[in-house]
Amino acid sequence: MKTFLEQAFGRSDVTGPAMHAAIREWFDLYFGRTLPGEDPSGRLPVLIVDKLCRAVFAEYETRLEGADWMESNLQALNAVRRRALQNALVGGECLLKPVPRDGHFDFVPVRRDCFAPLARDAHGRLQAVGTMELLARGGRRYALLERRSAGNQGLCIETRLFELAGDALGRETSLAALPETEALRPTLLLPGVPGVGLATLRTPLLNCVDGGPEAVAVFAPAVGLIHSLGRTEHQLRREFENGAARVFASEDLLQEDASGRRNLRDDLFVGLPDDPANLGVTVYSPALREQSYLARKQDILRGCESLIGLKRGLLSEVEATERTATEVTASTGDYDLTIRDFQAMWERALREALTLCDALGRAYGLCAGAPFDPDAALTMDWGDGVLYDRTRTWNEYLDMVDGGLLRPELALAWYFGLPHETEADLAAIRGRYMPDAKEVKPDGTQPE
Repeated sequence: MKTFLEQAFGRSDVTGPAMHAAIREWFDLYFGRTLPGEDPSGRLPVLIVDKLCRAVFAEYETRLEGADWMESNLQALNAVRRRALQNALVGGECLLKPVPRDGHFDFVPVRRDCFAPLARDAHGRLQAVGTMELLARGGRRYALLERRSAGNQGLCIETRLFELAGDALGRETSLAALPETEALRPTLLLPGVPGVGLATLRTPLLNCVDGGPEAVAVFAPAVGLIHSLGRTEHQLRREFENGAARVFASEDLLQEDASGRRNLRDDLFVGLPDDPANLGVTVYSPALREQSYLARKQDILRGCESLIGLKRGLLSEVEATERTATEVTASTGDYDLTIRDFQAMWERALREALTLCDALGRAYGLCAGAPFDPDAALTMDWGDGVLYDRTRTWNEYLDMVDGGLLRPELALAWYFGLPHETEADLAAIRGRYMPDAKEVKPDGTQPE
């Protein structure tokens, strides 16, 4: 794809060679494509990504106030949230591409190995990006190349269609050549659309590959340990294979008769030359060393937990003697902060995507009215978290309400995440959740 983009647009991928190699390695590990001498059956990256994704969205809820047209866009985003987050955890970065559909927008997650950054700012944000889609029609293969560039006047999208000549980029052809591309324009300018028109999920980890602006996979710091685990699993499997019992017998006992049958099967018996000194049988069954390999495996898993910020026992086995209060509290605290980082990552991407829907909707004539404000209209509830006990806090608020120390409107505002700065906000809470409540004076007291 990098070569195709360079040929079509004259722009090259700004990702360095070390990062290119690391990205390939992350996806190879996740999809079980390991090096010789490693056993991929453990699939540790899959386990890490799955557990983190489940924890992030375990109690996730969203609400929109006063934005009916945006509701369908929010539902489309929530429908792909797990796949998008998993792609970001594996590749370090995932793009959410809005696609017009039935007057609203659907979203397609774009993996890190499926797009090429053509320009980034000092903070790592994309200023230009290239993507490629392979199409086929009538026995011919085509490459649809797209370049998105952020500018002062808005988003600029350049689209080119090329016929492939084997594995090389062939001649350019008209976009009208295929039904899938005939509605596209070679160059499209969308005023008012921010950035490259794509919402971005970026892991908050510091780049441990080359120190550059690229985001890295959640298990990037533990890649060396994951390879060590693959080698350990391979050695453990070989230990069991080599430790299987063998019986050494005379070679004539394993010869086939006229019907092609053998007196003894060669999966257990090993034939020796018919030397008089080798006649008879000898049983060989070495002692297995699985405990040493299993202990090494647990050390590797604990190391992965520490590097990634997972709580002790999420990947490894924790003995009862190791479950001290200090260790459990420390690892649980690290895990809680890790989950909160990824929740904040999704929250930023979600608000960015909805803001982008508003800008694109106006550019395409799909919506009108006042501009959408995601900070005011969107509410996200992540639940209790690992360390935070929401139920206990709510009971404390109720006790303060019963004791006359806290207004019930403020307790309800905290519980449902509602605005409560003005008397109008509190009146709205009373109207929605407290229909039998009496009117409240401006000073917060109730009339006689």
